[in-house]
Amino acid sequence: MRYPRVLTVIPALCLAACELAPPYERLAMEIPAKFKESSDWQMAHPADGEPHGDWWRRFGDKTLDALEQKVDFANQDLAAALAIYDQARAYVVKAQAAFYPLVQHDEQVSANKQSAHREPRGASEPNYYGINLLDLQASYEIDVWGRVRDTVASAEAQAQASAATLESVRLNLHAELARDYVNLRGLDREAKLLSDTVVAYKAALALTRERLTGQIAAPVDVARAEFQLDSAQAQLADIAGPRALLEHAIATLTGEPASGVSIPPSTKTPKTPVFPPGIPSALLERRPDIASAERQTAAANEAIGVARAAFFPRFTLNMAGGTQDTWFNFFSLSNSFWAVGPAVSLPIFDAGLRMAELTSTEAAYRETVADYREAVLRAIQETEDALALLRSQKVEARNTDSAAIAAQKASDLSFILYRDGAANYLDVVTAQTAALDAKRAALQIETRRLQTSVALILALGGDFSVQVANEIDPHKE
Repeated sequence: MRYPRVLTVIPALCLAACELAPPYERLAMEIPAKFKESSDWQMAHPADGEPHGDWWRRFGDKTLDALEQKVDFANQDLAAALAIYDQARAYVVKAQAAFYPLVQHDEQVSANKQSAHREPRGASEPNYYGINLLDLQASYEIDVWGRVRDTVASAEAQAQASAATLESVRLNLHAELARDYVNLRGLDREAKLLSDTVVAYKAALALTRERLTGQIAAPVDVARAEFQLDSAQAQLADIAGPRALLEHAIATLTGEPASGVSIPPSTKTPKTPVFPPGIPSALLERRPDIASAERQTAAANEAIGVARAAFFPRFTLNMAGGTQDTWFNFFSLSNSFWAVGPAVSLPIFDAGLRMAELTSTEAAYRETVADYREAVLRAIQETEDALALLRSQKVEARNTDSAAIAAQKASDLSFILYRDGAANYLDVVTAQTAALDAKRAALQIETRRLQTSVALILALGGDFSVQVANEIDPHKE
């Protein structure tokens, strides 16, 4: 037979298959040999395939642990990111389907009547006839220019980028919850301080009133004591609003209605994580946002190959076979039919459409390169920022604690002197105000140190306690 000889072109076309996408290599970034803000921390190679760990357990708070566990199962932003990842995986399967022939089966049973006034009317053509058909059709694109391969490679890279984005969303949600929880506990400690202060100020007010009754103190002392008490009570009431907002935010992050969540107050301070030198440096490029940006770059690179392939002919092998009859005699050999042969689609003129598409994909690639480099620079900046803040806040916390102790001593002494008649109440008010401000400042710097610890863990891409023994690259085949 003559027609089956066309099948001999298939091996030749397969041997001629080529790759039009530019060769892709991971982008290199010029980064410093070590962190400026910590000389003990060294830069390391990417290891974004490492697990990110339950890093929040480093804060030693069981309530925080329980809340963080809910994020993975109930947070709706994370559920949406997971759905996007599932879509990307499905698109990979869709793209891979082009590696195989498309086979479909058709069945048709119909009764037909022709017009009596048709022209020309053949004597052998019946007025009434049936068309009953069974057939099987197949088509297969011969990937000469690598269009299908590049499409699949781009889809796989996009799916990997989506997986990294999912992890980035997960990491940021856990960090947001930790920040809100740390702030909430900071407000609890301030509320306890103010509550104790109100009790002390009430006792001081009672003393001034007794002294006024005994004509030992002036009326202005009572007014000053009342001012101190009212001011402390106002500050205590002012904490309730921000705490409620943080509680509502935590409820939403854990996938629950804000109206149904209540976190009992606690003055227990979460532990400040200790960051050992040497380990965190190996974790910087584990950040999922950097991995996502790099995979987006790889996907854009493969898209260039798809755009270039559009300038060349597309070769398709088509096959069909079946049986057709005016009645239901499907198994008669004379009623069978078949067809096989290649088809070629050759672009001739498109008014610059394909060139515009290629220019667009090349520009998109340059955009992803810039995004990747920006992600690396941002990661380095965020790490340096957190290190600088932790270093300065450590010194600030030490000095603030010393100041709070000294201010409390001054407040106690001034009150004793006032009680003994050796000082006026203005000295007491001044000392009490300074002591309260110093204590609140000490609590606030403690909260800020915890927040900065969360920021540093986020900048490093996860649990700094995870040992990175090998460079794991999940994207290599």
